[in-house]
This record gives sequence, C-alpha cells and structure tokens, in this order.
Amino acid sequence: MKVLVLRHVRHEHLGTLALSLRASNLIYEYVNFYENEHPNILVDDLCGLIILGGPMNVYETNKYPFLQMEDRLIKQVIEKDAPVLGICLGAQLIAKALGSRVIKNKEKEIGWYPLKMTEEGSKDRLFKHFNSEETVFQWHGDTFEIPEGAVHLAKSTLFTNQAFRYRDNVYGLQFHIEVTPQMILEWLDVPENREEFLSLQGKINPVEIRTVTSKFISRLTSLAVDVFQEFCELIRKHNQGIS
Repeated sequence: MKVLVLRHVRHEHLGTLALSLRASNLIYEYVNFYENEHPNILVDDLCGLIILGGPMNVYETNKYPFLQMEDRLIKQVIEKDAPVLGICLGAQLIAKALGSRVIKNKEKEIGWYPLKMTEEGSKDRLFKHFNSEETVFQWHGDTFEIPEGAVHLAKSTLFTNQAFRYRDNVYGLQFHIEVTPQMILEWLDVPENREEFLSLQGKINPVEIRTVTSKFISRLTSLAVDVFQEFCELIRKHNQGIS
C-alpha cells in the first residue's frame, strides 16, 4: 500500500510533507504529469492520495487532459474512504470532484497573508494547533466553493474559502504550508512566475516576498509538522482499519 502524490510541475513538490510521510514509515510515489506520464493506477493499491499545486486551472481539461483522469481518481479514492489531501490546485480539484464550482477570483494572493480559522477550523484535528489567525504562504488566483456536506475551516480577506474538510479524512487547502525557504526562492525564479509578476504591474512585489519569508517561515514549518503528522495518522488508521 502506498500514498500516491500527483505532481503537476517540477518545482511544486511535497516539501516538508515528505519528511512527515517518511517519519510515519509511509511509502509514497510521485506521478509527474510534467513528464507526460500516463499512469495505470490501481485504487486498491492506495492508502492515501495527495494532490499538489500547479499553474493550470481545473477547467482547462482540453489543454491538460490529465485533469480528467485526476477528477475520476479523486472520486474513486473518496469513495474508497481513503485519506485525501489537496493543496492549492489540489484543493480546487477536490472541490470540483465533489460538485463545487472553481472560478477566477477578482485578485490574486501571492506571498504571505493572514489566514483566519473558522470556529470549526479551530476544533479540527489537523488545525487545532493554529491560532485564530496565522500568516501562511499563498500562490493562487482561482477560488472554490465549499462542497456540499463539507466543513469550512479557514478564510482570508481576499478569499473567503481557504480550507475545507469533507467527511473525516478529505482535506482541501488553498494555501501552501509545505513550502521551505528554498522552495519559495525557486518559485520566485521560475520564468513563468516572473512573467506573472510583470502582468500584475507592481501589485505584488517578489522582492518583498523574499524579504519577509525569514520572518514567517519558522512558524509555518512548525504548523506544517503538526498538520502533516495528523494527516499521516489518518492514513495509518485507514491502513489498520481503525475508525
């Protein structure tokens, strides 16, 4: 049994989540769509699913046909009741698979922003270590509706829907808690991302992001350890058939 990790671009990887998976003795395997992989996935071989971020939009299925495969896979894994975690694009794909709309937001969030927990979020097993407001790293322009039957966990000023839980073991996070300082620097230097900053005409300053990262990264890493340990525990319990 393994945890399958769906990866859409080379520079968006598990980050600190990989450390938690290894610490929990969980085997994981990447599917790298940027290498044009066409995986033959057997859902019965999976004990968990992680869907990472990427620059594509969930509605660009003509341009990125693998998004349709991901949609089917997410539905199958949820039906199997295995733990699922989606980050950024991954969260949007889960929301879409659960029947919710994913649309462009009026503004983008790129960099460090305050995140506010809802009342339910403060009681959630993954986010119980979060204060009522924390500063997290963001990089997105689309937003999702909270799926029917899901619990709204977090919000920000620009994006009302930042996180949700469906049932007890399916989580969608719009924000990036998996990032390391090295990942952030790499993302800022990706040519496509530089073009994105230029298109924003100074509304978001990459130099400022570099400067303030050292202020917030230690707390973010600590929170990530807590969240990912809890998610790994969900996978472990699923493997053992524990409710």
